[in-house]
Amino acid sequence: MPQASPRGTYLEVSDSLRQKIKGGEITEALPSQARLMGDHGVSRSTIERALGVLKGEGLIESVQGAGWYVVGTGDRRPLVEKVTDLLEAEGVKVGDRFPTEKELCERFGASRTAVRSAIAQMEGQGLIGKGSGKGREVRSLPAERRTRTA
Repeated sequence: MPQASPRGTYLEVSDSLRQKIKGGEITEALPSQARLMGDHGVSRSTIERALGVLKGEGLIESVQGAGWYVVGTGDRRPLVEKVTDLLEAEGVKVGDRFPTEKELCERFGASRTAVRSAIAQMEGQGLIGKGSGKGREVRSLPAERRTRTA
């Protein structure tokens, strides 16, 4: 990103994102704020201002716990639900290894903060816990799944 634009760096970032959305490069979820910061070489406040411009135009919307989305697209369920569905789809059993933070960030395009929050919620629900090694393991299956398979 060029230094000190007279137009405002946040407007350049919003223009770039707008072009990617209208050009079909971004079709559902926007990259995490951390990734946008790295991609554009700007601060979090600049990214937040750019996202605010696009939100004000009605082009994107924020979904708490899920990220920013192009209006009218994407899976807006909380990350905990998405991860739980992933475990179910992959046929995970009690005692199996739970994906790492990095794997979840990549899989869902979510920030590390959002992933850590989802993991904390799942730990609080007793679904996952510390494994025998460094990682986590599945401790329990969601109640809904237990009743369906019982």
